[in-house]
Amino acid sequence: MKPQSLVQQSPTNRKLTTGCETIDGCLRGGFPCDSLTEIVAESGCGKTQLCLQLSLCAQLPISNGGLDGSALYLHSEFPFPFRRLHQLSRSFHLSNPGIYADHNDNPCDHVFVQNVHSVDHLFDIMPKIDAFARNSKNRFPLKLIILDSVAALFRSEFDNTPSDLRKRASLFFKISGKLKQLANKFDLAVVITNQVTDFVESSDGLSGLRVGNLRYLCSSGRRVVPALGLAWANCVNSRFFISRSDDTICKERSEKERAQRRLDIVFSPHLPGSSCEFMITREGICGV
Repeated sequence: MKPQSLVQQSPTNRKLTTGCETIDGCLRGGFPCDSLTEIVAESGCGKTQLCLQLSLCAQLPISNGGLDGSALYLHSEFPFPFRRLHQLSRSFHLSNPGIYADHNDNPCDHVFVQNVHSVDHLFDIMPKIDAFARNSKNRFPLKLIILDSVAALFRSEFDNTPSDLRKRASLFFKISGKLKQLANKFDLAVVITNQVTDFVESSDGLSGLRVGNLRYLCSSGRRVVPALGLAWANCVNSRFFISRSDDTICKERSEKERAQRRLDIVFSPHLPGSSCEFMITREGICGV
């Protein structure tokens, strides 16, 4: 992209609803298009649950906060939760019957799942994504790409040597560059999940480089940091952090207790630092 094109480019205001009013309020409408948004969380916090819900919400009309489009789910964490997607799909269909002309139309038909085994495999399918988005004849054109998760692609391929770290950082920028290209070309939203590692304080007592609005991240009673380091942090436009506490919530006496989750905005060019709390139910994510 040439520097002058950034001046001429009109910023998009379109956002994708999460299907949860509480989170949408915190994010001022949802996940932005033409942008890379990262969700950081430890395992079991709900980042995949949120991504599944987003892949369905993309089908909503623009007037309802959706993108009137389909979703491509790039999945590197195996196995893919097809059973949970179908469960959410049934609830989504019952809540939004008006957007489907055929009563038997299944929202899952508009969520395209592609397994990604490695970084090389991801680069191999990038041109196919471009062709798929350009030549889509479906009622719902491609409007959302989810990569779940980026950290899994780099789990065992690189050593902690200077040369491997440089090579890994170069791949970070190539991946993010291609995804940003797709987001800009087709005006779609890109959501990437990332894992966390335990925070280790340096021997000189310094707490490390601070990235974003939060001094440190805490989940399940332990201090954590996003995986892949500072190089990857510079590749995404926004970073949201989901944490889980030991506190439980019970909406009604008939319901079982559920773990409380919290979403924090770590950094974003269009959002101030804020947070909200939510829980995961059978029907999906809902605010507390």
